[in-house]
Amino acid sequence: MDTNEWLAGRFDEHRPHLRAVAYRMLGSLTEADDAVQDSWLRASRAGARDVDNLGGWLTTIVARVCLNMLRSRNRRREEPLEFHLPDSIISAEGQLQPEQEALLADSVSLALLVVLETCHRRSGSRSCCTTRSSCPSTRSHR
Repeated sequence: MDTNEWLAGRFDEHRPHLRAVAYRMLGSLTEADDAVQDSWLRASRAGARDVDNLGGWLTTIVARVCLNMLRSRNRRREEPLEFHLPDSIISAEGQLQPEQEALLADSVSLALLVVLETCHRRSGSRSCCTTRSSCPSTRSHR
């Protein structure tokens, strides 16, 4: 087995973790996949013969690629959308991995924040409840 085949096998073992790191940094699955692919290209060119902690080394490469992507956004002066909803995560096996569970929990909490913010804008008050009877600050509305 040559070095590139060995590295490719180890990279595939770490791919879910690397993708999760990139997704957390970039907020988009497509950009995260691009970052992971770019990281593979960089890692395969650099070689990993003398690397003691391969997972840490690959995570560092992905993080640096993501930082470069974020910096290029600023240079191009890209304006983010007012509300950015994270991409949904679908598991082929029906069973979520711990990293996917964390991403799902983050996306649910972000979605809830968007709903509360939208409700707040529509109601024009500090209350984000849909009905006055369930609102804990009902006393202030009367």
